[in-house]
Amino acid sequence: MENVFTIPIHVTGTLGANVVFYWTAPFDCTLLHVSAVASNDSDATIIVGESDDTDEYIQSHVIGDSATPVEFDGDDFYDTDGLTHTRYYPRCHDGDIVVVTVDYDGSSGTAAQNLTVVLTFAKG
Repeated sequence: MENVFTIPIHVTGTLGANVVFYWTAPFDCTLLHVSAVASNDSDATIIVGESDDTDEYIQSHVIGDSATPVEFDGDDFYDTDGLTHTRYYPRCHDGDIVVVTVDYDGSSGTAAQNLTVVLTFAKG
């Protein structure tokens, strides 16, 4: 594939609060894949969306544990109506703000350590 790029996010240490990451699309692009993991057995969860609907692409889901990432792709993403499909890849337009939110301990569980999230996009 040509014109594929990644946005890596890494936070070292034990998280003591939620992590919110903002990225502005510099051109039209398509979200192809997300992976998320902690180095320990945590209860952390992730949501991904745009600034006006922060869980538009991925609604609350646990991240991977013990250095084994959980992966999200075309059959895991939600569309603007909140539905999943066999294959759906969210479109981001030039200037859209993509928001990744990690609840560091889920519902008051074990906090994530050494968080890594990678977003993979295709340009165009």
